[in-house]
Amino acid sequence: MKFTIPYTSRLAVIILVLTISTQLRAQKPVTITIDLKNKAQTIQSFGASGCWYSESIGLYWPDSTKKRMAELLFSKAIDKQGNPKGIGLSAWRFNIGAGTAEQGDSSGIKDVNRRTECFLNADGTYNWNKEQGYLWFVKQARAYGVENLIAFVNSPPVYYTQNHLGYKTTKDGNANLPADKYSAYADFLAVVLTHFNNENIYFSFISPVNEPQWQWYNKFGEASQEGSPYTNEEIFKVVKTLDQALTARQLSNRILIPEAGMLNYLYSTPKNSMNGSQIQNFWSADSALYLGNLPHLGKFIAGHGYFTDDTTQKAINIRQQVADTAKKYKVEYWQSEYSMLGDGFKEGGRGNRSGFDCAMFLAKLIYYDLTYGNASSWQFWNSWEPGAADINPRYYLLALHPSTDFKSGSFEITKNLWALGHFSRFIRPGMARLNLEETSKDLLTSAFYGDKKLIVVIINNGGLVKKLHLDIPGGKFKTCQSYVTTAMADDNMKAERKGRPDDILNIRPRSIYTLVMDEN
Repeated sequence: MKFTIPYTSRLAVIILVLTISTQLRAQKPVTITIDLKNKAQTIQSFGASGCWYSESIGLYWPDSTKKRMAELLFSKAIDKQGNPKGIGLSAWRFNIGAGTAEQGDSSGIKDVNRRTECFLNADGTYNWNKEQGYLWFVKQARAYGVENLIAFVNSPPVYYTQNHLGYKTTKDGNANLPADKYSAYADFLAVVLTHFNNENIYFSFISPVNEPQWQWYNKFGEASQEGSPYTNEEIFKVVKTLDQALTARQLSNRILIPEAGMLNYLYSTPKNSMNGSQIQNFWSADSALYLGNLPHLGKFIAGHGYFTDDTTQKAINIRQQVADTAKKYKVEYWQSEYSMLGDGFKEGGRGNRSGFDCAMFLAKLIYYDLTYGNASSWQFWNSWEPGAADINPRYYLLALHPSTDFKSGSFEITKNLWALGHFSRFIRPGMARLNLEETSKDLLTSAFYGDKKLIVVIINNGGLVKKLHLDIPGGKFKTCQSYVTTAMADDNMKAERKGRPDDILNIRPRSIYTLVMDEN
């Protein structure tokens, strides 16, 4: 059957094309001046967590499925069409479990997928066959050359906790770790790191506390996951004891703290908080809790970006305060967990958001952390969870469709994956962010230089095509390859064009671009 486009539809398309062409002809290009010597922070990594669901996926799902998932996260290869095969993460977060999986329903954690195994047995021996599903992805990350493996802990082993559970059953804000178990906990982490060092799995960083501001309190049987609060004094004791344990074993792994539950806890102390102003408390030489002279403590302060995105101005203000405080005490800021937990991603709207709406919001938050917060590392939570790819994929990069017992399943790629990939795939560890002057409220532009490459990431948040011209030192770069993600199904970090760095670029509306330029 012959299909004919109605005359009125053809006329509408012609008018639209002519309108856009007229706009472009009349539009003066936005010029971005790039000074390769005007450097800001050095980038350490872009990463994601492989928590909870990785155990069943790694153990039971078909090889072809989980290998494709690993390729999407870790690969830096290019396909025959010139498109990236994956987003080339440079960090991967691995959860050292507390032993709630062995407890089963006696753990009091409702979701079996959120219970984790522990390498430590009740009798003090170790079983290195635990967490094999998680470790399958760790080994894939290593095989793909992921530069930074990060081990983090939500709760100490249940054999050490106050209530022998992986969460609190009293609401007092204190750690679920008795005073006489700090050394045992530190030794446990040191033993785990030593084992994996010997297995050629090197965790660059060990994070012993996670979101210490939250109570992690639940009635038995109603807990959602493992967790423990810590006061600043308790964090101080954990870190000092762990540093001693690492020194005793001559380990070079570095300690990462405090994984604050919200960024404002890094520089301020909310009312009734026992764990605020953590930069000042741990990095001021005048503080009774000063940790900055410990040999194993990395000069980084880690916080989680949740609930700091209600409005654009709030997101910017909080990150500027983090940057100012971190600079004062000479530490780097790491955004070590973010997903769209709050409703800020709806940007004042109601109802569901599309997969691409979420991706655009995610890209903007990464931009704010890098340019206003001066983040040197940016990490997403979580790589995968059950859900839809095209409606509210706020928590994950890959949307899981598991079987009832979670021993098989499939997945869909969300646009979030590519939004993160526009940064992670091309901005490699060691590159420096370049300071740029903001020239257009709709074009959020950031630039990075290193390894004889200039990388420019552009987010067009507006509804119109934007003409862009890059003012770069003459003759230093020979080619410009662009990659684009839009709401179109096939525009997923897609190789679009290869031209000259001084060409006028037409940046499509509601799009994310990465430009890659190589030195002559």
